[in-house]
Amino acid sequence: MREVELLLPAGNMEKLEYAIKYGANAVYLGVVDFSLRAMRKGELITPDNLKQAIELAHSLGAKAYLTLNIFAFNNDIKLLESCIDKFKEAAPDAVILSDFGIFNLVRRYMPQTPVHVSTQTNTLNYESVKFWRDLGASRVILARELPIKDIAEIRRQVPDIELECFVHGAQCVSFSGRCLLSDYFSKGERKANHGNCSQPCRWSYKLVESTRPNEYYEINQDERGSHILSPKDLCLVEYLPQLIEAGVDSLKIEGRTKSLYYVSATAKAYRGAIDEILSGKTDDLHKYFVELQKVGNRGYTQGFALGDNNGESYSYDISKGLAGADFLCEFKRFKTDDDYYLVKIKNKMLLNDEIEIITPHEQFKTKVISIKNEQGEEVEVANTNDDIYMKFSQNPQDYKYALARTIGVKQHVS
Repeated sequence: MREVELLLPAGNMEKLEYAIKYGANAVYLGVVDFSLRAMRKGELITPDNLKQAIELAHSLGAKAYLTLNIFAFNNDIKLLESCIDKFKEAAPDAVILSDFGIFNLVRRYMPQTPVHVSTQTNTLNYESVKFWRDLGASRVILARELPIKDIAEIRRQVPDIELECFVHGAQCVSFSGRCLLSDYFSKGERKANHGNCSQPCRWSYKLVESTRPNEYYEINQDERGSHILSPKDLCLVEYLPQLIEAGVDSLKIEGRTKSLYYVSATAKAYRGAIDEILSGKTDDLHKYFVELQKVGNRGYTQGFALGDNNGESYSYDISKGLAGADFLCEFKRFKTDDDYYLVKIKNKMLLNDEIEIITPHEQFKTKVISIKNEQGEEVEVANTNDDIYMKFSQNPQDYKYALARTIGVKQHVS
């Protein structure tokens, strides 16, 4: 089978590094004001450190794509003109965009930079792909609403352009994310297409009849709750062979605002699946689906990929992503003299806990055999957000990117 790109989100510098170390061939990153995800934590990527971020990706052997995919008003165009020289100097491997005005500016100021057309353009057919190709785009990120068979037809009709598809992550109730619900509910303060969606599709709704203003009725569907607008998350790991066979060049994972653990674990699972597929092994991809149940999700669906999207693709009972495994800690430093690791606790850990450690190249179960606080005193509990020393019955060969989680999959994940 031909090579295929695994594309991961880089919400900040740390996530960028972990995504690549755990298997991404490329990352996509946005800056405030111009992308559809507003970052919150960590060393955020800004126009001032964008060049540093892209150089970090390149030093790790990966490509970096700059996301400028807002729908731009006049003031957005003026702001972009004022900082586009910084974007040009940063030298991204491509710019992801959806707005024709931004397209014009990028072609004018960055004529040598490849253009990737965002999924926000709702590209669903081969004539649209031909249009973008003829306009100068090198890649089209197809709408999530496409069945695999339609992707295959697009590839047959337009063999001379790269095709990218989402294979994992949160989905929007709106057509490829072109939603105004947040704008209306927040009176324009939380604009979905300017990176600040309040996710009203995840809210729980009740029904009220106008002549009975104080009588609220839950909106139920088969007694599963009232989150009528909240889709389950996409997971196509078991259908990667069909996507690759259909001609997809890049497999994209959603989640620039997701956790470091999410980015690392999803990259590891999809990297493993892709490597097996490319080596001719396709008979045991379900194990990767099980692995992906260990990261936050609202239940999984194949969306439109199989051509039969229906009511089962909605998460009626939950709106928040629930992980099948708890992220316990990340490794910070190793004390060579006494075999202890300094770790950052993400969820409470106890002495004698059995846990699972993952690294870019390992995955194994181990046991917490000793805990010491920063004063060197033996303790039995490590609380959330503690920086604490731990010793394990089995250590990772390379601890730098190691993460720990609980063993198995909790039953609340469907």
